[in-house]
Amino acid sequence: MAKLTKNQKLALEKIEVGKAYSLKEASALVKEISFTKFDASVDMDVRLGVDPRKANQMVRGVVSLPNGTGKQVRVLALCTPDKEAEAKEAGADYVGLDEYINKIKGGWTDVDVIITMPSIMGKIGALGRILGPRGLMPNPKSGTVTMEIGKAVKEVKQGKIDFKVDKSGIVHTSIGKLNFTPEQIYGNAKEFVLTLIKLKPTVAKGTYIKSIYLSSTMSRGLKVDPKSVED
Repeated sequence: MAKLTKNQKLALEKIEVGKAYSLKEASALVKEISFTKFDASVDMDVRLGVDPRKANQMVRGVVSLPNGTGKQVRVLALCTPDKEAEAKEAGADYVGLDEYINKIKGGWTDVDVIITMPSIMGKIGALGRILGPRGLMPNPKSGTVTMEIGKAVKEVKQGKIDFKVDKSGIVHTSIGKLNFTPEQIYGNAKEFVLTLIKLKPTVAKGTYIKSIYLSSTMSRGLKVDPKSVED
């Protein structure tokens, strides 16, 4: 068994075994137990009381984090020429159509989000095998297939993220960076969980939010009391 480093020991001393922290407590403590030399992400894992194998229990949605993600999001806008100026003005990193579709066919995927228009989805459908596994396929439900290209680009740049429950019933996402203040982490985390609560399927029975854990890229997870989110 590997020996704990000095910093790992310090982190463990700050964590009370078995305790479920309030979201505010965890938002402050996650900064104290992280000792990475880089600006790590702050992550949330929420286990839901749903069966994702059933279509009527699939939880998927979008949330605009009030304090942004802390990340530089690279956006590709695949649009018609009349929408190019709107996309560029909104801050899209790459704007065009056929030339980028051909680049993607050749294996290029150096972007984080792709936004496009309904009329173009026919062309993009052929890219499903490349974009799908990377989570880059535009989807109307996540707001990435729209006629309001400029608005969609701005929202993504300002902190809009999409998420969905995995096969195990867990929703995992990054809600900020370690250089955020505890208040910023708390604000983003609360907004994310409240959004999940709003998306509760009507057929879901029993406890919906089963567990919440907050952590940084390389820290231990902090158990959060679900009841504290709505305080």
